[in-house]
Amino acid sequence: MPTKFLRTAALALGALASLAAAPLAVTTAVHTKPDPASPALTFLKAGTEPVAAASATAPDGWLAIDLPGPFEGYVENKDLTKTLDVKPGVSIRLAPKPDSGVLAVADKADKTSITGLHGKWTQISLEKNLIGYIRIEGPGASLPAIATTPAVSAPTAPTAPTNAPAGPGQAAPSLNSGDNDSSALPRQFAGKFVSTRRPLAPRRPYDYALNDDAGKRYAYLDISKLLLTEQIENYVDRGVVVFGTAKNAPDGKEIVITIETLQLK
Repeated sequence: MPTKFLRTAALALGALASLAAAPLAVTTAVHTKPDPASPALTFLKAGTEPVAAASATAPDGWLAIDLPGPFEGYVENKDLTKTLDVKPGVSIRLAPKPDSGVLAVADKADKTSITGLHGKWTQISLEKNLIGYIRIEGPGASLPAIATTPAVSAPTAPTAPTNAPAGPGQAAPSLNSGDNDSSALPRQFAGKFVSTRRPLAPRRPYDYALNDDAGKRYAYLDISKLLLTEQIENYVDRGVVVFGTAKNAPDGKEIVITIETLQLK
């Protein structure tokens, strides 16, 4: 085999290997742009090895990485065609609000499926690879993106089996995922922590929920993974940030967030 061919092959393999960044030291936010003020697409857990994006560059202090889908997004009902496809050119947002961050701009070739309805908004699952950005301090070293100490925390999750999708493949959760779907990654949700219990009223499937700014229930909250739940009443009727995994309730009409951490806003 010619020496020149072997040298070229070795260089190519070296370039591919360099696309894998060092494992993250902490749970790290993946932003839509190389800007700490931009919205977070998802969070990568400590130990994840992000894959650098070969098709994108980033300014100093940032690394562009590949994020395989699916992703959870929201579009206004008016932005759907009669066949319930997302119109090309429409902004797919990270939350059902007109001023929320943009997940992606819809393309004609995109594969989407409807996973929920929120008033004037439709929740979708976007089957598409995206590029995100993480902060780095030096070559391959990550900066802590969410180095906050939770007021209530859950035990450390067990290590995923070796045949489970790794790191960047675990994007923002699609709400049609089951409990055993390893592609669902916890993310942050903000809102008002409320009790669903009412005197003389039938008990709801969950005792707590998260309301949006308009006072409407956004999701039920499953607190079964939290420690020190005797303190939970201290959070009722207060603004909170929860970190957990979202999924559909058994009836398919509601969203349930299984909380891993809970803290005041």
